[in-house]
Amino acid sequence: MICQLHFVTKRGRFCIQEVCEYLEGPSELYSVKILRSKRQKDIMDLDNQCKRRLRVCVATCNRADYSKLAPIMIGIKAHPDEFDLEVVVLGSHLIDDYGNTYRIIEQDSFDISSKLHTIVRGEDESAMVESVGLALVKLPDVLNRLKPDILIIHGDRFDALALATAAALMNIRILHVEGGEVSGTIDDSIRHAITKLAHYHACCTRRAEQHLIAMCEDHNRILLSGCPSYDKLLGKQRDDYLDIIRKWLGDKAQEGNYIVALQHPVTTDIQHSIKIYGLMLDALISFNKRTLILFPNIDAGSKEMVRVMRKKGIEQHPNFRAVKHIPFEEFITLVSHAGCMIGNSSCGVREAGAFGTPVVNLGTRQTGRETGENVLHVRDADTQNKVFHALQLQFGKRYPCSKIYGDGNAVPRILKFLQNINMDEALQKGFCFPPVKDCVSQDIEHILETQSALAIDLGGTNLRVAIVSVKGNIIKKFTKPNPKTFEDRMELIKKMCKGAIQAAVSLNCRILGVGVSTGGRVNPQDGVVMHSTKLIREWSSVDLRTPLSEELHLPVWIDNDGNCAALAEKKFGHGKGVENFVTVITGTGIGGGIIHHNELIHGSTFCAAELGHIMVSMDGPECSCGSRGCIESYASGQALQREAKRLNNEDLLKVEGVDMKTSEPITAVHLISAAQQGNANAAAVLKKASTALGVGIVNVLHLANPSLVILSGVLASVYLEPVQYIVSERALPSTKNIKIVTSDLEEPALLGAASMVLDYATRRLY
Repeated sequence: MICQLHFVTKRGRFCIQEVCEYLEGPSELYSVKILRSKRQKDIMDLDNQCKRRLRVCVATCNRADYSKLAPIMIGIKAHPDEFDLEVVVLGSHLIDDYGNTYRIIEQDSFDISSKLHTIVRGEDESAMVESVGLALVKLPDVLNRLKPDILIIHGDRFDALALATAAALMNIRILHVEGGEVSGTIDDSIRHAITKLAHYHACCTRRAEQHLIAMCEDHNRILLSGCPSYDKLLGKQRDDYLDIIRKWLGDKAQEGNYIVALQHPVTTDIQHSIKIYGLMLDALISFNKRTLILFPNIDAGSKEMVRVMRKKGIEQHPNFRAVKHIPFEEFITLVSHAGCMIGNSSCGVREAGAFGTPVVNLGTRQTGRETGENVLHVRDADTQNKVFHALQLQFGKRYPCSKIYGDGNAVPRILKFLQNINMDEALQKGFCFPPVKDCVSQDIEHILETQSALAIDLGGTNLRVAIVSVKGNIIKKFTKPNPKTFEDRMELIKKMCKGAIQAAVSLNCRILGVGVSTGGRVNPQDGVVMHSTKLIREWSSVDLRTPLSEELHLPVWIDNDGNCAALAEKKFGHGKGVENFVTVITGTGIGGGIIHHNELIHGSTFCAAELGHIMVSMDGPECSCGSRGCIESYASGQALQREAKRLNNEDLLKVEGVDMKTSEPITAVHLISAAQQGNANAAAVLKKASTALGVGIVNVLHLANPSLVILSGVLASVYLEPVQYIVSERALPSTKNIKIVTSDLEEPALLGAASMVLDYATRRLY
């Protein structure tokens, strides 16, 4: 009889009879299940032995792109069972005038497979073109020798365009890092050209991802990874920062009392960029602060910029230290502790935001970049005085940390992405032509992360924190009683926020920032609660932004709860798409917000839209603000409760045949219930309150002339019809027909706080 069952092992192929003899027993004693499991294990061992590692080539052209590629290279090198790493160095890395920065790569313990001298000197437009041609001549031999499965290239340099062109023509798969961004120079054209040549994309921001999708790139080949350099930036900061500062700026240099300057030529307008460079140097000389200035990159125009520097004696000036290159970790340490950074380097609009370092961005080289609020743009830097004034505005400030370009987990996402590339799929890339589908982005597990905000509502009774999605869905909410003291309140806010951020990870939500809604008068520009309501004790002149931003490493926005209600309606409610409207909150107090020409009105002292304190009577009841006759003294929940207690004390709140349950604490609910059931005294109080509110809204209609009034809060439905009647009777004919509705939003304070994060315009202009 011939044995039909065989096993493949590391030692060869065996039949069941041979296996049984090896096990010293008859085949009947061994179950088929055991034998099958042994066979499967041996086959798996054989497969693992035969599995080929992915051969990854990383090509770096200059000091800037190496800072982004190095973390990826470190990650690849840390997985030798899965990847073979080859490193190709070309471009300005190999030029003495630019620091011979290839030595940094060797110091980082990377074996350089090939060094290609590809730069034609001259630093003009022709030299750039010739450099691309020289690289195209030399690259085929290198790529044929290395035979990479995939080539990783970064950014938007002319050297990178040569790499992408050569690899695409040689049928080598390309992963392009940081595609889809917009900066406003010839770099845009080069970057987008590389995008069309590349097969896979690792981009940094949601907007860049959307740009790639709009450029018809395949959704399934786009990874929203974040910037790899942020993996280091958001880690533990160096303890020896003061030594580094003094190493590069001298023994007397102090943290926060120096400037980092880095300006590159704009190749589409060389002469203008040289002029701006001279104005920047003059302004820095006049500003009289210790300054570390780096030489410009190798683009056309850099030679002329260096001449300007030397003509002004910068290298000999006692306030300046001019250098060609600084290792990235030391450079970023210097940026993080600087009093200001100035120039047009992408580092200023990207990495500097991670530390809240103030930046003055000159000219148009970064005009299209997404930036945090730490960046002040001087687009038309046509005078020394303008640059000097910008330095005065920015120097020494600190801004909230920004995570626009990454959250510190880019490299794990990119490695996972590389592992999942199917080398058997067609090399020819496809395009997703319009109409563009909804975003189907993928991250480390190929599932969509929900862009979300952390919303905080500081109420007089409760403190609430919620994770709110970009569509206005409250994904998870946490509620605790609001502590009475300032210290306890701040500690609880931080603790609840940290808990919510941890929950967001498991819920697959990416937190973009923190929005805070609080009672009282708020300066949203500085993130300070100026004067609080009586309901929140010890809550005046409180800087909320700084401690929260430092603790959570997220940008923080703060505003008054009435303004937040208006923002919530604008993004998620009846105010969506309405240019001019007013929101009136009717709750414990009376508040609101005014949207005029699609903008929230704050006023010169942040006191606009204090609708509860519009006076409707000269001698009315005393208000919580200290005045008399305010709407709030008539129509707020506290006012109705006060009147309900008075009527109850005078035994005038009862309704015949109805048990009002007056044994429990008397509230506004008892007054409203009594009025609805026929109590004339309660109805009179409610009518006076409705009239006061209605008259106040008539005043708002005559003052701001909105096209819509939204009543929000627990009393909105009670006041809707009486207010509509008062408006129809007392308003001017041109405003009588203005629509008045009640809000459909259940959580306007939380949604408004979230909308500050989700809709924030990140760019400031000067």
